[in-house]
Amino acid sequence: MVVGVSAFQTVRYVASAAELHQLPPDRGAEVAFVGRSNAGKSSALNAICERRKLAFVSRTPGRTQMINFFALGDHESLVDLPGYGYARVPDAVRAPWEKLLGSYLQTRGPLRGLALVMDVRHPLTELDQRMLGWFCPTGKPVHVLLTKADKLSREAAGKILRRVEEEIGAFAPNTSVQLFSSLRKFGLDQAAAVFRGWLDAGAPEPVEAAAGLEPDENPRQDRGSRNKSPRAKRGNRPGAKCLKV
Repeated sequence: MVVGVSAFQTVRYVASAAELHQLPPDRGAEVAFVGRSNAGKSSALNAICERRKLAFVSRTPGRTQMINFFALGDHESLVDLPGYGYARVPDAVRAPWEKLLGSYLQTRGPLRGLALVMDVRHPLTELDQRMLGWFCPTGKPVHVLLTKADKLSREAAGKILRRVEEEIGAFAPNTSVQLFSSLRKFGLDQAAAVFRGWLDAGAPEPVEAAAGLEPDENPRQDRGSRNKSPRAKRGNRPGAKCLKV
């Protein structure tokens, strides 16, 4: 088995979906990338695959409005999901967009795990916490990439890593965390090994949908609130409305 970024060099674009009926058929195992707009999600995906322009990197957060599929051989895929939390996306655009994201994450059978991208300088925003609280009941693993680690000193980044690991462990135990830098090519092999392991693993046992959780229920739009401690909140329980993209 090839482990590291070299395992993802054969990646190629396959399809994009703006509506549920446009989702490509099940080709096998999938790993999806999601995160708050401007956290570096598309850059992380490009870096792991050693491609400069695989996933579209926009200077305007909120531009990625479709689910983009990239094939690895004949039976595996990486999936670039729309970013969330960008307030300037018009409601008329956001409504079908958030329904698409929610339906994919809750119902997509081939999905093996979720790569959740956070800016290391602003980790665990309220929206990130809601995404974790909303997705974790599926029983599928989450791997957090604390991106833009090159913006901080090694000591400062290490402190944030330890804090995030501790806080996430209290409410999302099936989640792992690492530092990552697309610019400095730091953490690529570690991330690739995690995702390769998910793809190589067998299909997870089916998990019953969380009570009351509808496919179109996504984390709410960010109102500019500060980071909060990830204590359990009634509004974050499965079934509560979550992310607005």
